[in-house]
Amino acid sequence: MSGPGVVTVSGDHPAIVIRNPATGADVGTVPMTEPTDLDLRVRAANRAQPRWARTPAGERAAAVRAGAALLREHADELAELNEAETGRPKAEGREGVLAGAATLEQYAELGPVHRGKSLQGNFEATDFMAWEPRGVVVALTPWNDPVAVSCGLLGAALVTGNSVVYKPSERAPHTGHRLGQLLAEVLPEGVLQTVHGDGRVGALLAGRRDVDVVAHVGSTATGRSIAKSVAETGAKALLENGGNDALVVDAGVDPRWAADQAALGAFANAGQICVSVERIYVHREVAEDFLSALVEAAEAWKSAPLVDRRHRDHVHSHVCDAIDHGASLLTGGFVPDGAGAHYPPTVLTGCAASMLIMRAETFGPVAPVRVVDTFEQGLAEAADDEFGLAATVLTPSMAHAQDAWRELPVGTVKINAVFGGAPGGAAHPRRASGSGFGYGPELLDEMSQTKVVHMRPAP
Repeated sequence: MSGPGVVTVSGDHPAIVIRNPATGADVGTVPMTEPTDLDLRVRAANRAQPRWARTPAGERAAAVRAGAALLREHADELAELNEAETGRPKAEGREGVLAGAATLEQYAELGPVHRGKSLQGNFEATDFMAWEPRGVVVALTPWNDPVAVSCGLLGAALVTGNSVVYKPSERAPHTGHRLGQLLAEVLPEGVLQTVHGDGRVGALLAGRRDVDVVAHVGSTATGRSIAKSVAETGAKALLENGGNDALVVDAGVDPRWAADQAALGAFANAGQICVSVERIYVHREVAEDFLSALVEAAEAWKSAPLVDRRHRDHVHSHVCDAIDHGASLLTGGFVPDGAGAHYPPTVLTGCAASMLIMRAETFGPVAPVRVVDTFEQGLAEAADDEFGLAATVLTPSMAHAQDAWRELPVGTVKINAVFGGAPGGAAHPRRASGSGFGYGPELLDEMSQTKVVHMRPAP
């Protein structure tokens, strides 16, 4: 077995045991936060929050900026922990740490200038809308880019005056623990509390009536559970859930370039990226050359392991289901011998819209391809999905690009590039992929609440 598992150690106290997904070797054990301690941590965050909210915005920003500097100093250490826990190569993990530091720096700049607006009322009165922190934010973060994603939620919450209870993924607890330690060094006591555990600990946090925001990046099933919990407690849910992102390849594109884009989108980080390419619709005019080039790219791709064998079983089950229902396997699609949780880049063709691999999130290095007769067919089938995270269109036609971003019911549409975006760009998932802004200045709004004030002199 490789990857995390919750076991009973040290006198019936549950802990998370992590194994290296590349080698199967033990990485370490992290005790789960027990309910009594969890209660103490949330209470501490509630006590610390009013003082933090009264701290001048510039001082809050300076603390977050100091945290970014610490991340830069410890980038190699965090990247090594990430590689040991999730299999992401150290060089890629280091880029994730630096991206997280840059996000903290961005929020340190934006926080002090986050402002409300005045309203025109009677001459002798003043009306305005002021932003205030929401209170205590619970941040439940994923394992696939643990530092970068966490820094978005933590940075926006902290600069706006919230305290945070931070639970990193049970698949990357050492990375999350160290991140929490570093940031806590530059913050007042109690403002950032790091806890550990699996979904049971997350559910306990989401169901508490003394938290004000539950921010979650992870599966749709967990996001739906959180939404039900906060409907009872009155907390705000900020959710980025699963995705099933489509890639539409139009006629007239260079098929080798399109195949390289598809390979990058499907195989980078072994397909374990929130906006990975999950399904591909290619125009029949370029399909043969595209598939040939995609197989070549897959077989040349230097892949990282999946996060653990449990996840590998999930990925392989989707591939097997597709083959059982008539898809053709062009390369990959087998479980390698040996230690760890490796899985080869895989290309399938002849995929039908009804197949599991086209309907559900696989989150692995798999490129399922469906050949379509027209761009309009590809666009329509790409849009016919319960998720709404992102999609990509490769096309030489400005008219088709315009049609695509107008018609695809997703939060982010990328034209002629599977990854990328401007610094400070936001994302707003839809439908089963969640709700609320992630990243960008808009995330400051999500972490705040407005108060309308009408003020006039007494007679």
